[in-house]
Amino acid sequence: MTAQLAGTLTPADGLTLTRVGYGAMQLAGPHVFGPPRDRARAVAVLRAAVEAGVTHIDTADFYGPVVVNELIREALHPYPQDLHIVTKVGARRDAEGNWVMMRHPEDLKAQVYDNLRNLGVDTLDVVNLRLGTAERPNEDPVADQFGALAELREAGLIRHLGVSSVTPRQLAEAQSIAPVVTVQNLYNLANRQDDALVERTAAQNIAFVPYFPLGGFSPFQSDTLAKVAERLGASAQQIALAWLLQRSPNIALIPGTSSPEHLRENIAAAALVLPEDAVTELDGIGQHAAG
Repeated sequence: MTAQLAGTLTPADGLTLTRVGYGAMQLAGPHVFGPPRDRARAVAVLRAAVEAGVTHIDTADFYGPVVVNELIREALHPYPQDLHIVTKVGARRDAEGNWVMMRHPEDLKAQVYDNLRNLGVDTLDVVNLRLGTAERPNEDPVADQFGALAELREAGLIRHLGVSSVTPRQLAEAQSIAPVVTVQNLYNLANRQDDALVERTAAQNIAFVPYFPLGGFSPFQSDTLAKVAERLGASAQQIALAWLLQRSPNIALIPGTSSPEHLRENIAAAALVLPEDAVTELDGIGQHAAG
């Protein structure tokens, strides 16, 4: 089974991503803080993802903190030429593991340098600016923050820029400063508030990357999802991922796991083609949740 079965997307020259990627967040310890319980297993999962054809790994220096980027470097450096590591800035962790939003332009620049050092690269493939919280975006202006990253892009330290947890207005403001190649927002079967943004980014050839594609730390439960999965002989997680892949051709997935078994299961979703009646049933989950 290979991630290439779901195809690729190319939101910019030199940036071709497998639509089934890998999110590295869960490689850190409990609550995304501290070292993994089994470092060797974490390294093995990263290598298995690349061996399965994944060319899109999502990370952040505040996972751990630093721990996950160090694992990526240990497992995969020197990196394959076709592998693209996408990172995020906009937050740090305190000594207790709390998530502290840090978006002052100078601190954002410092976070970029931290990522460069900890990943062991001279240039970062993609840097996403995290704006809202994991649960919802805000409407704060983005010019100063995104402009700081655009300066580093002009200096050659970043190839491409993206935004995360953003509103349509914030996306437009960012695009007025520099090209945006990725939007990373909360989106899944049960959270469909960004339907219009999915369509907009598809029209502009921007990769839409749903975080928490399976519901996040509290995976969503649905009788409809369970019934469709049983009927099609797949797991509920695979069906949820396959639905996202069929939702729009610009969607790229970054499901995370620290388990080689779950990694294989997630990648196998690339081969699933949902029949029309199943898609109709699954669409109803989001409509019910919105109501």
